[in-house]
Amino acid sequence: MILTINRDRLLSEVEALASLSEAEAPAVTRVVFTPVDLQARAWIGALCKEAGLTLRHDAVGNTFARWQGQDPAAPAVATGSHIDAIPNAGKYDGVVGVLGGLEAIRALQQCGFRPKHSIELIIFTAEEPTRFGIGCLGSRLLSGTLSSHVAKNLKDKEGLTLDQVRHHAGFRSELERVTLPVGCYKAFIELHIEQGPLLEQQEIPLGVVTNIAAPASLRIAVEGSGGHAGGVLMPKRHDALCAAAEVILQVEGAARSSGAIDTVSTVGICEVFPGAVNSIPSRVNLSVDIRDTDLSRRDTAIRTVEESCRSISSRRQVSIAIDLQNADAPAECAPAVIEALSQSCRKHQLKFLPMVSRAYHDSLFMARIAPTAMLFIPCRHGYSHRPDEYAAPDDIARGTLVLAETLACLAS
Repeated sequence: MILTINRDRLLSEVEALASLSEAEAPAVTRVVFTPVDLQARAWIGALCKEAGLTLRHDAVGNTFARWQGQDPAAPAVATGSHIDAIPNAGKYDGVVGVLGGLEAIRALQQCGFRPKHSIELIIFTAEEPTRFGIGCLGSRLLSGTLSSHVAKNLKDKEGLTLDQVRHHAGFRSELERVTLPVGCYKAFIELHIEQGPLLEQQEIPLGVVTNIAAPASLRIAVEGSGGHAGGVLMPKRHDALCAAAEVILQVEGAARSSGAIDTVSTVGICEVFPGAVNSIPSRVNLSVDIRDTDLSRRDTAIRTVEESCRSISSRRQVSIAIDLQNADAPAECAPAVIEALSQSCRKHQLKFLPMVSRAYHDSLFMARIAPTAMLFIPCRHGYSHRPDEYAAPDDIARGTLVLAETLACLAS
């Protein structure tokens, strides 16, 4: 079997999909269930039909394009990613895994491969949290990680519920039917840009992911006492921002002191009220992300932050409230799928790096119901979620080639 990736066709399709955007090039914005998102879905659906794949959609808009295998009763081998993009993003995040997955199937068809297990391309709904404030919405529902009752009442910034928005987009069946059983897929593989600099820095063309980190999201509200910047003397102050500054440093310290490089913590949002130069801040809201590949270590970091907040609250005489928004468990990739990817790299004499995914993806949730692994390709400077996100044509083609080889191995 001689596999050939049609690189020019694949790159042309990446460019064509990038043109379906609410933002002006080179930026890409595709928010779930907007007209542009629905247009992009229809365009990809047409490509899948041209390739002879059978299409179906579930109630939240996850799309499944299946190449029927010789044994229809055997569990399918799946690949895929997402096409939604945050505002002012790039053209490769998620897209490489979708269009690369389609091209991998076409390459297998072209070389005469006949799969025993069906091969299915999945296009997940709303991997990005842009509209409903929760990432990986489609794969959370597929895996049963998010209940349909909670999901249908999610609201966007305009106050529209998920049910209202999906119905308007044409997805009207019951959300309860989205969840798939454990074992429904023999394996799942996601091809993705690294979104980090390691592969480029080490000049290694491919990364085989062994673990996927998962975040805990916290909101921390600090309540102090406001007042005139000149009228309240320092011994009498209960400055919410000064207390919040200590909290931020403790969030950083919780990760730095974990003993592992894989523990990371970020305060991404700091909202200060009233926000006047001559007014003592009375209230500060922080949004915190703490993630790790090890659940126990990640949760220890959270407890460290909580203990620090209690100490700061007592010492500074301010109120500090912590709201844990979500705390997803990390995932270990399946040894059998890792080995299939590794063998495919070796077969084509391509160096690869076993590595951790510190960003989380739909694969994190697919790992709950199927043996899962990820394949990374380099991206320039590790940039992602910005217009200058870039993956080189040869890297995209190499990743697609290894994906196709691995799908053939697992579907045989």
